[in-house]
Amino acid sequence: MHEFSYFHPASLDEAKKILAGAEEGYCLAGGMSLLPTMKLRLSSPKSLVNISTLPELSGIRLSGDALVIGAATTHYQVLSSEVVDGHIPALSSLAKGIADVQVRYRGTIGGSVANADPAADYPAAMLGLGCTIVTDRREIHADDFFLGLFETALQPGEIIVQFRIPIPRRAIYLKMANMASRFAIVGVFVAECQDGARVAVTGAASCAFRARQFEKLLNRQWDAGALDDVDVPEDELLSDHHASAQYRAHLIRLMTQRAVSQLEIPA
Repeated sequence: MHEFSYFHPASLDEAKKILAGAEEGYCLAGGMSLLPTMKLRLSSPKSLVNISTLPELSGIRLSGDALVIGAATTHYQVLSSEVVDGHIPALSSLAKGIADVQVRYRGTIGGSVANADPAADYPAAMLGLGCTIVTDRREIHADDFFLGLFETALQPGEIIVQFRIPIPRRAIYLKMANMASRFAIVGVFVAECQDGARVAVTGAASCAFRARQFEKLLNRQWDAGALDDVDVPEDELLSDHHASAQYRAHLIRLMTQRAVSQLEIPA
């Protein structure tokens, strides 16, 4: 690992000032993705700014018809929160399936979303729940956040502060996981929201995406059988040693149907 400067600010304002003056500065939260890439010399930041303990980035609370979750909240805090489980149990279930217990205790929701790994779980939840990502500069809807492979709408030095997540009528997350890493080979997040159906997919392409053809059919009829004849395009899906694009396309439809059936949403 190369030499770098390390900063541990006490406030968000201090973190912003450090990042503004730092050369090639990176935010460090749980470090579950950044530190391994640094050890392999795939990433070489000259400055690390630890934001994991900033008070502005902590906490889980109910605000009207939405959950507000601080960006530095760990996966374990999400899965063990009575507020999360009481209002969006699908999010608790998703957090329980992330990696192993060590990662769940250190990794953060903000770090996962900012990293935008194509096989990560939280991006599907952000899209499936219609989340608003609040940064130190602006608000970004999840539909506009994930742009490509490890690419997001975040600007250099921009820090995710919290997530504002509308509470759905009901939701569920299912995934076929890589048994070694627990990353999704294919994961689907299906929700009945106030504005209709939302279906988000992770693990299958260069970044998480919404399956709008499924949403359109489910808004007409909440029935798994309504998706029987949907042809999922394979041209933009991943094909690797875990699964071919054809198999991923099959899994997307099959798992979405299973999710709809398990939700038991009345027509």
